[in-house]
Amino acid sequence: MTIQLLNDRYQVIRTLGAGGFGETYLAEDTYMPSKRPCVVKQLRPIHNNPQIYQLVQERFQREAAILEELGGANDQIPALYAYFSSGGQFYLVQEWVEGDTLTGKVQKQGLFSEGAVQELFMNLLPVLDYVHSKHIVHRDIKPDNIIVRHRDGKPVLIDFGAVRESMGTVVNSQGNPTSSIVIGTPGYMPSEQAAGRPVFSSDLYSLGMTVIYLLTGKQAQQLETDSQTGEIVWRQYASHISPIMARVIDQAIAYHPRDRYPTARAMLDTLQSIANPIPPTQPLLTQPTIVSAPPPQTVPVKLQPSPQSSNSQNNILIGSLIAGGLIGASVIISQLLTKSSQPITVLASETPSTVTSPVIESPKFTPTTQSAPSSTSVPPVDPTAVNNYFWLSQRLVTDADLDGKNGLELDIMRNSIFAVHGRRFDTAELQNYFNNQSWYSSIYSPDTFPPKLLSKLEQQNVEYINKYQDRNGLRYFKK
Repeated sequence: MTIQLLNDRYQVIRTLGAGGFGETYLAEDTYMPSKRPCVVKQLRPIHNNPQIYQLVQERFQREAAILEELGGANDQIPALYAYFSSGGQFYLVQEWVEGDTLTGKVQKQGLFSEGAVQELFMNLLPVLDYVHSKHIVHRDIKPDNIIVRHRDGKPVLIDFGAVRESMGTVVNSQGNPTSSIVIGTPGYMPSEQAAGRPVFSSDLYSLGMTVIYLLTGKQAQQLETDSQTGEIVWRQYASHISPIMARVIDQAIAYHPRDRYPTARAMLDTLQSIANPIPPTQPLLTQPTIVSAPPPQTVPVKLQPSPQSSNSQNNILIGSLIAGGLIGASVIISQLLTKSSQPITVLASETPSTVTSPVIESPKFTPTTQSAPSSTSVPPVDPTAVNNYFWLSQRLVTDADLDGKNGLELDIMRNSIFAVHGRRFDTAELQNYFNNQSWYSSIYSPDTFPPKLLSKLEQQNVEYINKYQDRNGLRYFKK
């Protein structure tokens, strides 16, 4: 028997699903020459109280307007074609997405590889970032609500919980509208959402649990939880994925929201950084050994270098003064003071000053523009006085960003890219510098740092600064 046209326009072809909120149909739009297929959702208010019908209708209209905005701006959210009410029922007409749900994909093709899961994350997290930017929490992310579209293989996010919540609108004892139901699927929603207080990271939890199903084939309810922490125990069922990816998923499904990624963008940035980077600065070369010195001798020193000077130590010191500027000069002198009991006097003028210096063995390497300090000396710059370089993770570096910086500044700049990901450094001065940065968190040793944490952009910036330093002979630490 042919089903009557809905709204005198939509011819129902078959029922796609049914539940407590109503039914979903595949239909044809008879007003369109193409008979365009569409999804018609029939939504029933949870209460048939005439006093709140108008309130439910207003909320439904508001949520439908949100769906129209979301679908119109992002092609991984079904477009809203129309909405209407009839006979006490509410209807949404949405784009028909031809494809397979993630549940269907697992049933057809088996478990997902790590690469397939990473691709899913990379395609869905920007969608969630956009949804959250509109102050909307999806609240029902699960394998059945993500369709992999046939025409391009992209995942499409369907069935937002906001509209269904509007169907559960009631008026409490104070006369305020509220919801009598909790939106979400047991096992895929976190505890705060089950308590009726979802946050943005609640969607990340649901996405993480969805990915665990793709990797293990186990529904969320089939997994155990740690009795002490409440965390989901799942890794033993997905031994084919890397520890890095496992940590990303673990953070997404952390029991408490404060332990999860704060935003979809933060999680996306972490995943984008899983790529092959360029190695960071290595430890210092073995430095010249200071040996016992004969009685000190007084030598003249000018602030400008003299090519005729026969004192090689004087040349090294003068080169350092010029390359590092007056600040570098004062630091180098302080280093010499710590290594010799002999008096050193440098006057800040162009007149010769009296300097007493120790005898130093000839270096076993060719010095660059600046001499490298001992790995045990005090950092040659005030750690709190140097700018941070977070922007190196956001845009490409140019020569204009590097011009005018000395070798030490460039080394710090380049290694900041690694430091933001929690890498420690063998070079004591470098480590001490980052230890004094309020944003720095020491996580990985130099040997255990996961190279793939660096994004492609960060890798490019490391390489660019490296080449700039080589081209201009600006090195402070060993390359």
